[in-house]
Amino acid sequence: MSDKSIPQTLPRQSATFSNDVNSEIRRAAATGIYDIRGGGAKRPVPHFDDLLFLGASVSRYPLEGYREKCETKVTLGTRFAKKPIELDIPITIAGMSFGSLSGPAKEALGRGASAAGTSTTTGDGGMTEEERGHSSKLVYQYLPSRYGMNPDDLRRADAIEIVVGQGAKPGGGGMLLGQKITERVAGMRDLPVGIDQRSACRHPDWTGPDDLEIKILELREITGWEKPIYVKIGGARPYYDTALAVKAGADVVVLDGMQGGTAATQNVFIEHVGLPTLACIRPAVKALQDLGMHREVQLVVSGGIRTGADVAKALALGADAVSIGTAALIALGDNDPKWESEYNALGTTAGAYDDWHEGRDPAGITTQDPALMQRLDPVEAGRRLRNYLSVLTLEAQTIARACGHNHVHNLEPEDLCALTMEAAAMAGVPLAGTNWIPGQGGF
Repeated sequence: MSDKSIPQTLPRQSATFSNDVNSEIRRAAATGIYDIRGGGAKRPVPHFDDLLFLGASVSRYPLEGYREKCETKVTLGTRFAKKPIELDIPITIAGMSFGSLSGPAKEALGRGASAAGTSTTTGDGGMTEEERGHSSKLVYQYLPSRYGMNPDDLRRADAIEIVVGQGAKPGGGGMLLGQKITERVAGMRDLPVGIDQRSACRHPDWTGPDDLEIKILELREITGWEKPIYVKIGGARPYYDTALAVKAGADVVVLDGMQGGTAATQNVFIEHVGLPTLACIRPAVKALQDLGMHREVQLVVSGGIRTGADVAKALALGADAVSIGTAALIALGDNDPKWESEYNALGTTAGAYDDWHEGRDPAGITTQDPALMQRLDPVEAGRRLRNYLSVLTLEAQTIARACGHNHVHNLEPEDLCALTMEAAAMAGVPLAGTNWIPGQGGF
């Protein structure tokens, strides 16, 4: 029998040693250093897409979309602050630093958020005049690095967010490589020009919740008890971390899941540390409920929010608001296909570009290069962000009305079911077509 008469078996790629895995092994073997990138987790994990809403029919009465109002306003910081933040929509802009982002990008975020009636957040490295000048409501982040920390800017802010952790790297610090440390960035952070900056993974001012309580009181004194104090935690042990943040005196808890982005950190951290956003919300809500603080201490959820459906699902699970970062950058113009040839020249493609730390972003957003920054028109980019925030809000309102609610905060877990057992268990809602919540009995 000739070889040609023998049927050939098709080559089969290993699921364990896929092309992506093999490529990373070769890169590590060639360089001897771990991979650094920006963005969030790229691996598939249970997410809001695994949940569905149960619209009203006979058992519930829907609202008429054109005649009956569905409110979206939310107030953050009602526990202790003399001046809580009042927002028109339950969608805020997450902290992204000047240094990681360009000045025009920070201005655009402020413009877009203000036009939509919501807040933006400074990020590591301090407050820029572009952002403060164009943000009607600005949250000032207080991070372990203390880069750019200025008591006068604390007083100029509308709220203060103590960052304990990020969803992309809970337990890890930040990075800003030397090519993005310009004279202005270095001046704000009190660093040498062109030298890599590594932020600490924990605050030097405290070692536990009792010390954190002292720090929160210190910040309240500095700001005359006017500003709401947020505590931001990465999704790892959401029940206990939320409870301890409340014990320490937080007005607002910001909970960031592993789909949340970062400017730069180890790829292995992004993909293998932390919990999916969907798995974080119900434990955090349970902690607030057990303490009698649900809705008194507000919960803001971030990490992979993309659509109005995501917003509505997070609110239905018990959040008071959500925060967006990566989606906001895309709305500004990041990873836009119009720059495809330039992304190709960097060895990537639009939609996959995540080397934000290199400072060569063709869109002019994650860069400090003057020529590239000029490509971003902050007025036009701000308009695009406002439009995007408007669409998210309208979509969330549409869903709330369909479920019979006149405020998006009236959405509840009973409005949801899950497509998978994993999502049902994480969200604490029934598997579609049953009343069974995995781990809670039923059929």
